[in-house]
Amino acid sequence: MVSDKQKRAPRIYCIPATEAPIVAVFRRGPSNWSHVGCWDLVQRQYKPGAWLRGRIFPRRCDLSPDGRLLCYFAHKPSATWEQGETYVALSKLPWLTALYAFGTCGTWTRGYYFTQDGRCDNLEDAELPIPYGLCAIPVVQFANERRRGWEEASDSPPRQAKDFWDGRRNARLQKRQPGGKHVLCLESVGWAGGEFGIDQSVDGLRVLYSLESDGDLELLEDLQWADWNGEGQMLVATRSGKLQVRNLDANRPEVVFEEDLSVLDPNPIPAPSWAQRW
Repeated sequence: MVSDKQKRAPRIYCIPATEAPIVAVFRRGPSNWSHVGCWDLVQRQYKPGAWLRGRIFPRRCDLSPDGRLLCYFAHKPSATWEQGETYVALSKLPWLTALYAFGTCGTWTRGYYFTQDGRCDNLEDAELPIPYGLCAIPVVQFANERRRGWEEASDSPPRQAKDFWDGRRNARLQKRQPGGKHVLCLESVGWAGGEFGIDQSVDGLRVLYSLESDGDLELLEDLQWADWNGEGQMLVATRSGKLQVRNLDANRPEVVFEEDLSVLDPNPIPAPSWAQRW
């Protein structure tokens, strides 16, 4: 039987910046609320930000390399602005005030990611005052992770030629610890896209993490998200709703940072002035 506390545990998904010690944190729960926060790895601090009475699709979002800008895809049924109820927007982390936005044809939209090489899809010929381009997120499992150094494992089942949405396989990825001996392993569980509302799935994708060390494989069943920081410490979001930094290379593994997001309640407040302008 699932306890009341487990029923209240939020779904959490994180996107680390590629060139800054900053992590965008997406929290869903209660089910009709979404929350965004900023995890500062240097200050070892979690900074809560915006609440949205609607849904953000974290796997179809991205954080700019410098950790400042968020490109997010949202569905807000009560929206009355010209972009409609499903839209892509740019904001300053950890807020959702749209500095630029455009409507989409619905929730099948893939979302967009930041580019540094000048590539940019046609966004109504917008000229944005940012040093990045924006391209549509490719249709592949774990697209965000792949852009952050995760590689498909040798034993990952191949994608079927007619599997347009890449949802009919249990893809397996892995990422080696920076400067260390451990390897984080990640795999989808079940049919991606068919698990909405089940077992803390994020955007319909259920996942399982494990840790490979000296040929031994340890299941990390208490995690709903994980990655490495630049120093080789493991960043995690637990299924109980906590953010942690775990040091695996001490004499005994230890938690060196913890923030409990399960205790948060919806508290929408206006974005500060710096987040309302470019």
